[in-house]
Amino acid sequence: MSYSLKLQHTVHVLKRGGVIAYPTEAVWGLGCDPFNELAVTRLLTMKQRPVAKGLILVAASIEQFTPYLKGLTPEQISTLNKAWPGPTTFIIPDNGTAPSWVTGEHKTIALRVSAHKQVAALCRLYGGPIVSTSANRAGAPAAKWPWQVQRQLTAKLDFQMLGQLGQSQRPTEIKDLLSGQTLRSS
Repeated sequence: MSYSLKLQHTVHVLKRGGVIAYPTEAVWGLGCDPFNELAVTRLLTMKQRPVAKGLILVAASIEQFTPYLKGLTPEQISTLNKAWPGPTTFIIPDNGTAPSWVTGEHKTIALRVSAHKQVAALCRLYGGPIVSTSANRAGAPAAKWPWQVQRQLTAKLDFQMLGQLGQSQRPTEIKDLLSGQTLRSS
């Protein structure tokens, strides 16, 4: 099966409410449709992660986040444009667009435009952002190799993409857009 067909299959799985594993900048990720509550619930159950913690959304371009960015100032949008695409996740105020099962107990949402070619291609073909969280159970080390994903999660996954991790050695940096504070450094 060609890369293009595999990518199309992955998008089909996402649109049917599936949970996938895919390579990201530094670790293997789990993803699903952020607007499909059942898919997000399955993903959280796999990870043994409480919904209250919230999840990151990843996209191919800042334009895919347009609904979430309403209410931000031109300067704030400029800050995002300077950092993206890249390995920085920004916490921004939730304007009511994001589902509660994505924001968790927060009044914010975490967003990243990925520079990882495979993640960007997936989000472009999907037509919007997907959930992006590390492919591991809560408290376990993040998966750096496909076999680690398979060992922990394969029986519960709907599909695992093939591919290579990016060059980052650590998970992406997380910054608060309003305060500029770094919440997790890469």
